[in-house]
Amino acid sequence: MLPRPFRLERYFARFEFTTRYLLSSSDCEALTLPELLDLAEPADRDAYCHLKLGYTESNGLPQLRELVAQQVGVSPDEVVIAAPEEAIYLTMRSLLRPGDRIIVMFPGYQSLYELATSIGCQVEHWTAEETNEGWRFDPEALTALVQPGVRAVVVNFPHNPTGALLEAGEWQRVQAMADRVGAYLVSDEMYHGLEHGSARLPSAASAGGKSISVGGLSKSYGLPGLRIGWVATREADLLRAIQHYHDYTTICSSAPSERLAVIALKNAAKLQERCRSMVARHLPMAESFFTRRKDRFGWRRPAAGPVALVRFHPSQAQMFCEDAAQRAGIMLVPSSVFEWGDSHIRFGLGRANFPEALDALEHYLAKEPRSADNDEH
Repeated sequence: MLPRPFRLERYFARFEFTTRYLLSSSDCEALTLPELLDLAEPADRDAYCHLKLGYTESNGLPQLRELVAQQVGVSPDEVVIAAPEEAIYLTMRSLLRPGDRIIVMFPGYQSLYELATSIGCQVEHWTAEETNEGWRFDPEALTALVQPGVRAVVVNFPHNPTGALLEAGEWQRVQAMADRVGAYLVSDEMYHGLEHGSARLPSAASAGGKSISVGGLSKSYGLPGLRIGWVATREADLLRAIQHYHDYTTICSSAPSERLAVIALKNAAKLQERCRSMVARHLPMAESFFTRRKDRFGWRRPAAGPVALVRFHPSQAQMFCEDAAQRAGIMLVPSSVFEWGDSHIRFGLGRANFPEALDALEHYLAKEPRSADNDEH
C-alpha cells in the first residue's frame, strides 16, 4: 500500500517559496557556503575545492562516518550516510513487516508513522499532553502501551511539533521499557543539540542493543540544503538490511555535500551553539507577543528545539493560516497538517528574520476581519 500524501510537505510546497515570512519553519537560519567554508581547516577546504565529482562510497565517506560515530557514540562501521528523510525510510522499510505493532509519539512527523501504516503495521499512539507548564509525554502512559509483542517504539526528542523534552531519568525509563519487551527503540534525533538548557539526551544508539539513531545536519546545524543525514545502530543484521535498501534508493550521497558535512561536523559545537543562540534570542520576543495577544493564542513554552505548538482561538487554525499566507505573505503551519485537530499553530523560532515576521503578524492581526460569531467566543 502506498503512503498517504505527506501533509506537511504538501503544505510547504504551496507556501514555502511564495511567502515572504516563514514563521513556522522547523530549521534554523541556514549558513551560506562561504560561511561554512570559512570554518574549514586548510586540508578540508582543499579537499572540497579539488573534489572529483564521481561516485562516493555507498555507506558514506569514511571520514564523515568517523565524525558521525563520534557524535552518536558508536563505531564508524555502525553508520550509514543517507539523506535525512531517506534515513527514516530505510530504517522503517528494513525493520518493519505487515502485522507488526509499533508505538509512535503523536502528533509527530508523518513519516515516523505513515510508512509503518503503509507497510501494514498496527500503529498505536503515545499522545502528547498539553499542560499549563507546557507540552509533555508522560512515560507512565507509555508503560501501558509497551507490552510483549511490540516490534518498535519510535521517539523524537527534542520533539517536533511541540518542543517537548524528556528528563534524563524519563529517557532511561523509556529505554528500559523497550529493552524489557525486546522492542527496537527508533530515535529521531534531528533536533539533538537544540535543548534550551544545559542538559543533553544521549543518542539512543550509544546504548547498544536494539537502539537506532536517525540524525542529520538539517535542523541543529543549519544546513538542510546539504541533504546529509545518517542511521546508526549496533544491530548488525538491521544495518545490513538498511545497506541493501540503500542500493535501491540513492545508492550513495552527493560528493560535495559529504565534504561539506565533514567541515560541519568538525565544527559541531560552534554550529549548534549558533542555532541555540538564535532560538534563545527569539523566545522572549515570542513570549511577549503571545502575552499581548492572549485573546488569540495560548502559549506553551517549548522545553527544547526551534518550534512551539501554540493554541489558536477560536480554532479554525487552517483557515487563519491560509489567509495569512495569501493576504499577508506569512507562512504559518496549522495543526491539521499533523492530523492534530484544527486548534493549534506551529511557530518556528530559528529564522533570522523572526522579529520582522512577528511584527508582520502583529500588523495582520490588527487588520484581520473577524466575524461577530468569533468575537463572541
